[in-house]
Amino acid sequence: MTQALSPLLNLLNRTSLVVQILVGLIAGIALALLFPQAAKSAGFLGTLFVSALKAVAPVLVFILVTASIANHQRDQQTHIRPILLLYVLGTFSAALLAVLASFLFPSSLTLVSDAATLTPPGGIADVLQALLLSVVDNPVNALLQGNFIGILAWAIGLGLAFRHAAPGSRQLLADLSDGITSIVKLVIRLAPLGIFGLVAATLAESGMGALLGYLHLLLVLVGCMLFVALAINPAIVFFKIRRNPYPLVFTCLRESGITAFFTRSSAANIPVNLQLCKRLGLHEETYSVSIPLGATINMAGAAITISVLTLAAVHTLNIAIDLPTALLLSLLAAICACGASGVAGGSLLLIPLACSLFGIPNDTAMQVVAVGFIIGIVQDSAETALNSSTDVLFTAAACIAEEQRGAAS
Repeated sequence: MTQALSPLLNLLNRTSLVVQILVGLIAGIALALLFPQAAKSAGFLGTLFVSALKAVAPVLVFILVTASIANHQRDQQTHIRPILLLYVLGTFSAALLAVLASFLFPSSLTLVSDAATLTPPGGIADVLQALLLSVVDNPVNALLQGNFIGILAWAIGLGLAFRHAAPGSRQLLADLSDGITSIVKLVIRLAPLGIFGLVAATLAESGMGALLGYLHLLLVLVGCMLFVALAINPAIVFFKIRRNPYPLVFTCLRESGITAFFTRSSAANIPVNLQLCKRLGLHEETYSVSIPLGATINMAGAAITISVLTLAAVHTLNIAIDLPTALLLSLLAAICACGASGVAGGSLLLIPLACSLFGIPNDTAMQVVAVGFIIGIVQDSAETALNSSTDVLFTAAACIAEEQRGAAS
């Protein structure tokens, strides 16, 4: 039995993971078209894969960040501050682009009769309050709930405390980090099967018919995200590293964006991004913190979603809007995006907050949220792919720029 499987295992080891994912994608589409009932059952593979990623991500981030800070040498430099600046610049630029695109290509909505039964935040103060409460969350609860702000806070605190521990204790943390990383590698190798199940089940259950009525809105949303991924982000990276950014951009989109597109969760894609950063040879003390942090606050795709859907509601209701208000919406969308949950559909619940800027009642705003869930099969996937791949892109840009600065000096 083992001998019979050896050629298959050797083939899998020689084949790129991206190629395997593409094969799984094509197989999932074929199964959904030919055998819809079987495709629905195959969705269990996708659920299993995403659940495994979500299960391992909080523990990985907690151990990796703690071990990285605890074993950090005083002469080693991290580059978190420039990465944070890139995150903020990228998110705000995306929000500005979304506002401009919404003016150039206004969208109209056919609002549904029944609003989604969800509870949005009441104001920007609620978003900020929720973020602060996440910081002081119980560490066990933070791990159970996937609260990455709380996980980061505890990991940083414990890491700083363990810097004064005995060498054996710090080595134990490093060994734990290596052990968790090995488990993550195993989970990531299952990505082709998981994506096969996700694609097959999604197409079999939803199809593409629900999207046709909102094709214009989808084109504006996805067009903005593509423009950010292929024009704005490369421009920011070029400004940072002063060389052709596209090889790095395409690597991040291919190896991080594809997986994120199908998992639809920035949090679930954290292990994938950490592995990509390792393969790129980036500074481990930097990416072990910047990647989980980016999954929480680097939300260019979310800023686009909030801006475009809000202005679609404004256009539908014939509400007049001037330039200062549009700029305020860009700033609000960027801030709100930082509070978007790292799970599928997390940005949609912040649309009522942006709608309140134009006096749109909550009942109507929640109908816009419902529209967002209808088109979420494409919108949320593209949004997550942009968000997650940008985490690696900006981390790599900051690390490369620092290496260039060191080489020049």
